[in-house]
Amino acid sequence: MCGIFFSLYAEPSGTDAEGWKEPFDSICDRLRQLNTGARSRSLIYKAEKGPDYQSSVVTGLSNEDPQNPKPIFNAEFFGAELHLRGDDAVQQPHRKDGNILCWNGEIFGGIEVSAQENDGVRLVEELSRAKDSDGVVEVLGRLEGPIYFSRDPLGRRSLLIHIPALDFPVLFISSVSAGLDSNISFDEVSTESIHYVDLETLEQECLTAPWDATLAEAIGRSISQLPRFTTGFESPIFLDESTYLQVRDIPRSGPEKSARVSVLFSGGIDSTVVAYLAHRHTPLAEPIDLLNVGFENPRKLRVQQVGNGGATPTRQKKRERAALENANALPTEPSYRVPDRVTGLQELEELRKLCPGRAWNFVEVNVPYDECQSLKQKVEDLMLPSRTVMDLSLALALYFAARGKGQIRSSPGANPVPYTSPARVVLSGLGSDELLGGYGRHKSAYNAGGWPAVIEELQLEIDRIPTRNLGRDDRIISSHGKETRHPFLSLDVVNFLARLPVHHKLDPRLDVGAGDKTLLRLVVRKLGLVEASCRKKRAMQFGSHSARMDGEKKGDAPLDDQ
Repeated sequence: MCGIFFSLYAEPSGTDAEGWKEPFDSICDRLRQLNTGARSRSLIYKAEKGPDYQSSVVTGLSNEDPQNPKPIFNAEFFGAELHLRGDDAVQQPHRKDGNILCWNGEIFGGIEVSAQENDGVRLVEELSRAKDSDGVVEVLGRLEGPIYFSRDPLGRRSLLIHIPALDFPVLFISSVSAGLDSNISFDEVSTESIHYVDLETLEQECLTAPWDATLAEAIGRSISQLPRFTTGFESPIFLDESTYLQVRDIPRSGPEKSARVSVLFSGGIDSTVVAYLAHRHTPLAEPIDLLNVGFENPRKLRVQQVGNGGATPTRQKKRERAALENANALPTEPSYRVPDRVTGLQELEELRKLCPGRAWNFVEVNVPYDECQSLKQKVEDLMLPSRTVMDLSLALALYFAARGKGQIRSSPGANPVPYTSPARVVLSGLGSDELLGGYGRHKSAYNAGGWPAVIEELQLEIDRIPTRNLGRDDRIISSHGKETRHPFLSLDVVNFLARLPVHHKLDPRLDVGAGDKTLLRLVVRKLGLVEASCRKKRAMQFGSHSARMDGEKKGDAPLDDQ
């Protein structure tokens, strides 16, 4: 895993570069810094995003036909490497037989990579064997991971592009944006194709080579015979295998018996099953860090203290029930007794009972309001081009959780001690709601149109996965020199679950907490996680209180409208 960056422009003649060359140099400088995690010009190449190696390759490109001379193009390939695969860290960009490859990600399927090998090195070897462009497409089409210049079908790694314009004729491709800048505008690279550049039309377009990586029409549509209850898949073998591949052979970056794996942990069903499966495949002598974030939210604290005069009776009752739950003797400061802290601590006890001998570091990541405000602009810059109120509330939660700076306790009643998670791999339970029917809209679809409407809604969920927010999340989490991995979003898991009959996955006739993600609830209960199997879905920004700190702006409102 790393940050990568590429620039390409035609060598200007005369005064052609006036007006854009100076800002171009400044933007390149910023992109190198941001892709290494450096925080200022004086810290360039002091990396968080890729803290093991960083390097650039600068080269010229031109049409060598003397009868049809073309301008010379200048290209820079930059890579910052975070060592998470193989015995030894390697230097990016990868070079072999005249080819140059910038690579950001991990190969967990499609190409065999041994525990001792680096996946970027293996990929460039495979690409070097390709005899033509069709061969390159075939190699890249076998991958589960981001490619240059393309992204994997689910968009699990960030890749942004700035298309050349007449007043700024430069192509940029980068893992992160350069922040708000009037000269450039970054967009997410589409996941639908392998993209390539024709030097003759650089200022007009980037071309695409279609590849067989579509998830369209993936949902099983047979509903002729519905069973009385969900049956069929009762073993988590696909999810278990996906988790195994994502936690095995992680190089150690800290002392012996320090955590190499962490989990974004709310105590909900998704994060709990991921934590449990990670336990199965992580040496018992190593702790696993459970990252649980809570925000000091003045607005929420005010409501708890003085009430909300505008609340409806139903909302008032819900608030009172939540207050009673929070009033339990929790080993945490009152400001941070957020819903995810409550369920996280409850689920911690279930994991301890089910997994004796495992050290679970429950990392209480407490975020004071002032600290959140002081880093808000940095998070906004990292998440670009995502720019809504909801983007920010989720990005804040992910930023502080992934940073892993908080406190742990040796036992429920013990005093907290400062702790920062050393784990470079951060597991996320994202994807289960889309694949298994975990949103309220799935029940609404059933009420409006029966099973056919549920099938259509689930198909839309799968189609939308590549354009949701995985790129944004990757930009946020990787800024700490860490890599997010998603066991639910292995292509094997996605394809298997997508093809199961819909009634094997959910039963919208049942109440929330039973009918949503019914298949997963049955599997989790079978594993022994009884309490987790009954928990209702709660969005991270509401469970951590990162949302609506200063007002009631709607989630889809642009930040510029605040």
